[in-house]
This record gives sequence, structure tokens and C-alpha cells, in this order.
Amino acid sequence: MTSTSTPPGLARLNGLGERAAHAALHEVCASTAWVERLLAARPWATVEGLYAASDAAVAELTPADLAEAMAGHPPIGRPEPGDPAAAREQRGMAGASAELRGEMLELNRAYREKFGHVFLICATGRTGEQMRDAVRERTGNPPEREREIVRTELGGINRVRLARLVEED
Repeated sequence: MTSTSTPPGLARLNGLGERAAHAALHEVCASTAWVERLLAARPWATVEGLYAASDAAVAELTPADLAEAMAGHPPIGRPEPGDPAAAREQRGMAGASAELRGEMLELNRAYREKFGHVFLICATGRTGEQMRDAVRERTGNPPEREREIVRTELGGINRVRLARLVEED
């Protein structure tokens, strides 16, 4: 027998007032347009519906909206103090050698110089070496290709963060 009830964390998110829901979603993604699109889609009947709304909102982000979203992400290997989400997501860099940390610093700098924004990757579950290899590879992309990869990575990050949000109770 399958349950048709809404998971408690999703019910809580659906039931938040506008201001509280905005704040909770802004912690997931710094794009105001993304937050507003998700708020307009409430209530979500299922977690999958929430993910679908997020994916649709990410697909509709303008270049300015993407830039706003990326501004909310610290460089890989340098999460902001007091940002547990970024520290958790970038756990693969926590035990990295000084050499790998230095290399990531230089690669992040080169990427930012080329594209004008932070290197964005869904870091959850990736090792420091995997993230290093990804930034090396992606720095060679043309800007149009990289913008679409960033959009895909942002969608993945948002899903990870939404899952954590609705699992909290």
C-alpha cells in the first residue's frame, strides 16, 4: 500500500509563510528569479514535483540570473566560514594536500579570469582530484558551452540542497 501523504519536510516547506519560504529557498539558490519561480509553484504535492519546479526554474534563468546564483557560491576549496552547506558539499577538498589546495587556487583563478565567475560544480561526493580534473577540463570550453554546463551543475546543486531541506524536520 502506498502512502499519499506529503513527506513532513515538504509539508513544512509548503506551510512556511512567504518571507520564511523565501529565506529557506534563498539558502538553496541565491538567484531571486529561481526563488520567485519556486514560490509561485507552491504547494508541491511531491518531492519530485519540487525537483521538477526547480529544474524548470533553472532552465529559465537568464545570464544575469545565473550570475546572481553563482555569486552565492564560494570557490572550490575555500568555503566561507560559517557556511555549513558549502563545507559539507566540498568535503572532498577537506583532506586535500597543500599541493592540491594550491593547485585548485590557481585553477580557480584561471577559470575566473576566463569566464568572469566562480567555477561551479556539484561537488557532493567528488574527491578533490575529481574537482581539479573537472576545472582543468572545463577551462578549455568555449563560454557558451561552459554556461550550459554551469546551468546543469547549478541544477544538481539545487537538488542536493532541496533534498536536505525537505529531509529536515
